Amino acid sequence: MTGNHQEIIEYKGIFYLQENGKKVKFKPWLGDLFSFLYDPIMEKSIFPKKFQASMETHIQFLQNQYSDFHDKSVLELAVGSGSTSELLPADNSYTGIDISEGLLKKARKKFLEAGFQNFQLYLCGAEEIPLKENIFEVCICNLSLNFFPDLGKVIQEMKRLLKQQGVFICSVPVPERNHKKSVIRGNLYTEKELKELLEKYSFQYKSFEIQNGALLYFQGESI
Repeated sequence: MTGNHQEIIEYKGIFYLQENGKKVKFKPWLGDLFSFLYDPIMEKSIFPKKFQASMETHIQFLQNQYSDFHDKSVLELAVGSGSTSELLPADNSYTGIDISEGLLKKARKKFLEAGFQNFQLYLCGAEEIPLKENIFEVCICNLSLNFFPDLGKVIQEMKRLLKQQGVFICSVPVPERNHKKSVIRGNLYTEKELKELLEKYSFQYKSFEIQNGALLYFQGESI
């Protein structure tokens, strides 16, 4: 929830936190001025070189998972450039957050082009999301869980926001699958550590049987 001196303002289709009359600022891993490079970097460098993974396999898996979601309330942590707009059916109610204003602007354009009638984008961190509790049926996070400074707080926040039996679907690099010992940014957690952390906050953990380089695909159900 927002602090005592914070309010939410909307500007050009994006919601911002404002504290004492000023926008709350964040420091994204790729500066806003370079947000146009996000997609090429993922396709040409991160996937083949860092993850030793196939982007096509990744996209196909997500598409298979999201295709059955209809008329759901969906939250996405770390929207990026908005690629989920190409995979998630447009009849869902979508809320996305990111700390990069540049990427949110790109994402907004993609969601409009994809025909989403009900979507909102927030410039905020995943540890403290300015929304009411128990309002989402699905939460997704792709390739970003390792960038959150306090993963425990993020999972606790998901628990607060998800309805009972709501699901969290995630893809993330894990060290035990990083066979070439590539330098992957952020804090890498093992599958065992992720499972224990989810169970700590009353999520039922399930991994998906898919092999794609250093990436782990898993689901947590709020119980």
